[in-house]
Amino acid sequence: MPTGVFAAGVRRLGLVVLLLATNGCEPLEAAPGPEPLAPRTHALKELNTPNGLSLNGLSLNGLSLNGLSLNGLSLQGLTTAEFDTWFQMNPELHDSVMKYVVRCAVPAGVSRTYTSATTGRTWQWTGVLGLAPDWSNGAPATRAEQRIISACLAAHVDKYELHISISVQGLSATGVAIPAPDRELRLYSEKEACFFGNVFNAEGIYAGNDGRLLNDRESTPRACALSSRRGTEEQPCAPLVRVEQDCGRFCTLDAARRFYVSCTYNGISYPAITTRMLPSDIYTCGDGTCQVSEKCGTGESYDNCGRDCGPCP
Repeated sequence: MPTGVFAAGVRRLGLVVLLLATNGCEPLEAAPGPEPLAPRTHALKELNTPNGLSLNGLSLNGLSLNGLSLNGLSLQGLTTAEFDTWFQMNPELHDSVMKYVVRCAVPAGVSRTYTSATTGRTWQWTGVLGLAPDWSNGAPATRAEQRIISACLAAHVDKYELHISISVQGLSATGVAIPAPDRELRLYSEKEACFFGNVFNAEGIYAGNDGRLLNDRESTPRACALSSRRGTEEQPCAPLVRVEQDCGRFCTLDAARRFYVSCTYNGISYPAITTRMLPSDIYTCGDGTCQVSEKCGTGESYDNCGRDCGPCP
């Protein structure tokens, strides 16, 4: 899989750095989906990799407090007493957070292993995108690395914690583009969102809509950024804040106009992550299936979908 294809899924420090929850340290299982693309750069085999970071992951705070941002994301940084104490406070959730942190920060195929000094149990997480090379090698996280990792984590959040495959695009902290072959862009043809911010400090974390507004019958489990016309004023994924409807109002495209390289908000210019979706992950009331993003009722809108979900009890 091009390193940019992920399935989505950190709360800020204290209540802002853990936006990522799925399960355990075992290798990810491929979710049902399209046939994998032919190998290119780093194999496209992760095209169908599940994502689904929980909102809890973005709201817990810990990477700065446990010293990881200062000690670096090297093996040495994972052996400190601070990291062990933080991780053991909630191993299941923090395992999920670290899975996405390492996937975003560390190069493809390179692993980070942590063995608890408290319990002796070992966890291992594998890199994919390599967005923070200095931090990955043990240096303190630069401001640019904090911001691009924050954007990457936010892009992997899923309101319903489902395994939804997405295409992830953007630049690393050193300006290297995430590979995205033309076929990937054709397959993931629905533009979704831009993500930016910083969960390592108090700057906040944000998402903007990069695609069309869904009509009243349409919905998606990727509801943190892409929304319907009637849902544009909602904030369904706190602490992730949905801002302007159109990323183009405050973000700058790359030279090929495929993804946003930066977004300026509250007077700060942030590196950005851009996402695209499969058309099949936009659901329509009336297709005969009551989806997780639809509600019972008597009408035909996604939040009153009697045709798929029946009348409310």
